[in-house]
Amino acid sequence: MTSTTGNADLVVVANRLPVQRVGGEDVSKWVRSPGGLVAALEPLMAHHGGAWVGWSGDDQPAAPFNQDGISLIPVQMSADEVAGHYDGFSNRTLWPLYHDAIRAPEFDASWWSAYLAVNQRYAEAAAHAVSDGGRVWVHDYHLQLVPAMLRELRPDARIGFFLHTPYPPQELFMRLPWRRDLLEGMLGADVVGFQVPIAARNFAVLANRLTDASGWLPNLKFGGRSVRVGAYPISIDVNRFDELARQPDIQARSKVTREQLGSPRVLVLGVDRLDYTKGIEARLHAYQELLAAGSIASPDCVFLQIAVPSRDDVPAYNDERQRIEQLVGEINGDFGQMDAMPVHYLHQSLSPEELVALYCAADVMLVTPYRDGMNLVAKEYVACRIDDTGSLVLSEFAGAARQFTAATLVNPYDNQALKDAVLSCLRAPERDVRRRMRALRRSLSSWTVDDWSQAFLHDMAG
Repeated sequence: MTSTTGNADLVVVANRLPVQRVGGEDVSKWVRSPGGLVAALEPLMAHHGGAWVGWSGDDQPAAPFNQDGISLIPVQMSADEVAGHYDGFSNRTLWPLYHDAIRAPEFDASWWSAYLAVNQRYAEAAAHAVSDGGRVWVHDYHLQLVPAMLRELRPDARIGFFLHTPYPPQELFMRLPWRRDLLEGMLGADVVGFQVPIAARNFAVLANRLTDASGWLPNLKFGGRSVRVGAYPISIDVNRFDELARQPDIQARSKVTREQLGSPRVLVLGVDRLDYTKGIEARLHAYQELLAAGSIASPDCVFLQIAVPSRDDVPAYNDERQRIEQLVGEINGDFGQMDAMPVHYLHQSLSPEELVALYCAADVMLVTPYRDGMNLVAKEYVACRIDDTGSLVLSEFAGAARQFTAATLVNPYDNQALKDAVLSCLRAPERDVRRRMRALRRSLSSWTVDDWSQAFLHDMAG
């Protein structure tokens, strides 16, 4: 056990802090970070207080500080460590492997060394922050070694680990040279959580095959302890999005958005991180073919794609951006008019208020990833459809598809299926659209981010 302990009864450990530094080195401030994890955990941390351990996002030193009632504990990384741990092992090895190897994962021993060192630093920071017998909730694929490292330092703590991405079957996971290390790292937790049951089963199979773990779901035995393993599907703060969608200024902004896009009869929307797993290129190809066939026409139908910047230092992401932007140009060149473009594309981050206005404006939402742990954009869109209108086209390979069976589910690898799904939403009678959306909204309200966090923390308490 460490010689000193902290006073936080709940410590969240994540790759990034929930804030990011803006401004220069001499004059800087911290602002809320975008992203699904921050949005999901912010209500929990606002209620519990506690501490959040994470990287500041740059190589400038930062001391612990308090913001909005949360103790924020920055973990510092050098430029080489960011390149090895984050850009390398996390996003060029684990990310593609955990997403069905859509891009070939790369294996580099120096990246693994950086991953080890950084995970140890996070574990030490958490060990110093948590109170005697307190709880530490570790998040995501960047930090899979932290639970075991933390247990060595603080065996008194209750430790949970939640993976926000998919978890691969053994045929893919077996490629990893460090496969046993990662499994044993996660098995250091008291509770290991996944988005969907198949991910939990994949983990249990691999743990039994490659480690000394035994037993089956929901309780494995490892190191003389019981490790609870299961699915805890993440959700959103439904009331917050509902309230935002009802604000008069956001409703007004929604109307202005449609006017700025030419007041189309139908507005189709995509909102994604710019990532090769999200299927942006596939949906653009489908839209292009619908235009070419005359099934839809501009300016009657407009497609707005928001691609939030992501991992610019990883070559695969720059390649993806170039392909998407080239395709957008081709579509607009072939089917656009001087005063009307069939596709509008923005490569930028938007505020929550701007996103909600777009969700309210869009008649059809395309959420078509090739593989996704959950996908909170689908849930945000549904939460904002306060008049029970709007159609959701959802990939069957997103975790949200298990809950949103009333959506128009589609195989994103099937180009014809994508086109048929879009057309079915455009042509659906209003009563069918409303019936589906009411079902989606009932399902969403039955399991919120509070339900997710309370279920996980309840099991962590033992």
